[in-house]
Amino acid sequence: MNLSIGIVGLPNVGKSTLFKLLTKQEVNIANYPFATIDPNVGIVPVPDERVNALARLSESEKKIPAVVEFYDIAGLVKGANKGEGLGNQFLARIRECGAIIHLVRCFKSEDIIHVEGTANPLRDIDIINTELLFKDIDTVTKRLVKAESDARGGNKEMAAARDELTALKAELEKGIPLFIQSGCDRRAVKELGLLTAKKQIFLLNGSADDVTPEIVDKIKAMNSEYIVADLALERTTPDLIKKAYAVLNLISFFTTGEDETRAWTITAGTKAPQAAGVIHTDFENKFIRAEVVSYEKLVEAGAWNKAREKGWMRLEGREYAVKDGDVIVVRHG
Repeated sequence: MNLSIGIVGLPNVGKSTLFKLLTKQEVNIANYPFATIDPNVGIVPVPDERVNALARLSESEKKIPAVVEFYDIAGLVKGANKGEGLGNQFLARIRECGAIIHLVRCFKSEDIIHVEGTANPLRDIDIINTELLFKDIDTVTKRLVKAESDARGGNKEMAAARDELTALKAELEKGIPLFIQSGCDRRAVKELGLLTAKKQIFLLNGSADDVTPEIVDKIKAMNSEYIVADLALERTTPDLIKKAYAVLNLISFFTTGEDETRAWTITAGTKAPQAAGVIHTDFENKFIRAEVVSYEKLVEAGAWNKAREKGWMRLEGREYAVKDGDVIVVRHG
């Protein structure tokens, strides 16, 4: 699985600057709203020295790190759900993303235009979350209309879907993002890719002095994580990716050999057959067992055969939960 993250925020808060820092791509950065017209999509390798070390150990011809896809859309503004601005047109592009980076401008500058006139992080956070809520309500309402029509014929499955969507709409209309409420793993939420069900990582663009206790308290009240970074000065890629992995409960395991060394991303707790399926679907279906050694032990041994001789290589079956840093050889039919 690839980790994908959507970047949202008001215009002129630093989204395109962040995207350029992350991806090293040249993007349009300008001091006016809606400089980003089309969504920017970038692929960023996950910084992980373990890939380099294993590639050296195996003398691999290729090394392939895990990657993160970043989606940067046009800035959202108040009233986006009613057609204001451009960002609302592209929100569908981040429905499949695993998480959202919510970029908030905390720095003060008279030289950089703020779409609301002045920077006010508390207000700006509410504007973005309100627009995401309205987008979700619109998505659920459209699906509910269809479900109600289908349920009129007495179809029990459609009637159950109608009832679930009705309850979901009522929850959204409370004005609280779904990731703060419970039940984000419900079928309708997943099928519709609802934006407020996605966990948010707040990137506070400014210095530590610009971030007030009120901002921190607001983010904590939403059970969210945050990073403070002055995008004009700092390199943010490792911190953001590390935070995203932690928030989404993701880990990396590895395969290594003369052909290639590669990192694979899975959810913590994934069993060996399903982890093998990330490599190739046939590996899950025909899984027999996995030879496993931890990254640290393999590097200490200096070679796979030596790790086996020392008793550090284990044979694991179908119920084994793959750990972060496991180096694996899959045995399959």
